[in-house]
This record gives sequence, C-alpha cells and structure tokens, in this order.
Amino acid sequence: MYPHIPHQPDQPILDIQRLSVRYEGRGALENISFHLHAGERVAVVGPNGAGKSTLFKVVAGVLTPTDGEVRVYGSGPGGHVCIAYLPQRSNVDWRFPVSVADVVMMGRIAKLGWLGWPKKRDWDFVHTALETVGMANLSKRQIGQLSGGQQQRMFIARALAQEAELMLMDEPLTGLDTPSQEGLLALLGDLQQRRVTVMVATHDLEQAARYFDRILLLNHSLIAFGSASDVLKPETLLQAYGGKLSMVNGKTMAVTDTCCEGDEHDRAH
Repeated sequence: MYPHIPHQPDQPILDIQRLSVRYEGRGALENISFHLHAGERVAVVGPNGAGKSTLFKVVAGVLTPTDGEVRVYGSGPGGHVCIAYLPQRSNVDWRFPVSVADVVMMGRIAKLGWLGWPKKRDWDFVHTALETVGMANLSKRQIGQLSGGQQQRMFIARALAQEAELMLMDEPLTGLDTPSQEGLLALLGDLQQRRVTVMVATHDLEQAARYFDRILLLNHSLIAFGSASDVLKPETLLQAYGGKLSMVNGKTMAVTDTCCEGDEHDRAH
C-alpha cells in the first residue's frame, strides 16, 4: 500500500461516475458508472470496438474523458503510480534490444526520480517480481526471445516492481496456447492474494465466468456488471453482441468477431 495515498478500508480503489469519451465525431464510451474494491478480479468483455481499450486508457490517465469522473482512492488517475497499464502485445516492438530485467526495472522509474539511478533496493524489487512470476532465470534474456506467455509475465513483473495496486490488462490471453493461458490465469489468483485489483479485457466468456469475480459487459455503454450468472444472460449477450456469438460443446460461448484487430482505434484529441 502507498503511504502517500489515503486508503480507507471501505473506500473503492476505483470509482467511475457518468464517464463518457467522444472523439472523431463518435462516442467511444457513454455514461458509464461502476466501482471496484481492492483484490477484485474483473473481466471486461464486449465486441471489438466496444470501448474496452478506451476505458483502460482513461483509468490509466492516458486519455481524458469528455464527461464524468474517474477516481482512484478518491483522487484523479493522473500520476497515480499505483496504476499499471499492460498493453496488448501486438502494440510492442519486440525487436527492441532490451533485457527482461531492464523492462521490469522500468516499473521503478517513478521511484527513482528525474535522472535517478537504480539502487540495490530497486534491483531487489525487480528480482522479487521476476521470482513471483516464475521468470527469475530469464532476467538477462532479450525480450524478443520470449514466448507470448513469458511476455505477459514480464509485464506483470514490471507492474509488481512498480508496486501497482490496480492492473489493467488489455487482452493478455490473446494468442497464447492453453498451458500459457492457464498459467497466467493462475497468476491472477496469486495477485488477488496480494490484494491487487485486476481488470482484464478478454473475448473468452467461458474464462471470464470461471476465473473472475465479476464481469463488466461493455458496448460503448455499460450493458451489465456483476456475477457471471447475472451478466451472461441471453438477453444481455444479445444486446451487446447481436449475432456475433457461437456455441462450443453446446455450452461454452465464444466471440466470433473478426472485423478488426485490437479493441478499437483510439485517436483521442
């Protein structure tokens, strides 16, 4: 916990009220309100272009909302080092010549100060974070040599080194094989034990129902937010997805939307 941020036991870590984001003549998010408490695992689901990435970027302080408020422990998100945004892997240049440990050290930048140099305590944070995600033996490896699952674990290690209390993960499971997905989902359970709040954008509704405490169903507006049994109802899914759902094994629902790569094209000005 951060001593410089006032924490109240019953205070939401994230409180969003009447949030709207508009750009390029269209509404990306419209009148969204919800709040999260420490240690929750929340899956953010919805079709491509629904506003999932936009929501994450607003919470992270990267985008400014057109209307509404975003509060992290009662204050605005800008400059909050307790927030970590983990981007989609497709948005990273994996050819850049940098080691795993160096990327994880980037999570300590806010602690180092302007032109500060890492101290032993900072490297201890890095090594502990890598041990937590099972990558201590890969600290010197170049990031371009990592598998997809290892890349995501590295991002989580960076967030741990940052001492983040709220992690925003933008489609971390996309493109991973089943063992890598299961390993990453198990790691999310470990984060919950540390009272880290996690929001994960995903297209897999079955995983959302199985591994997360609550589900936020989004399609520009907030369609539903709550437990899987409350959210994943035929009427709410039809409202969010229309006909873009398929049934697997007669039970599991999987999104079949291939209109575009990524969540949506964010060009806020």
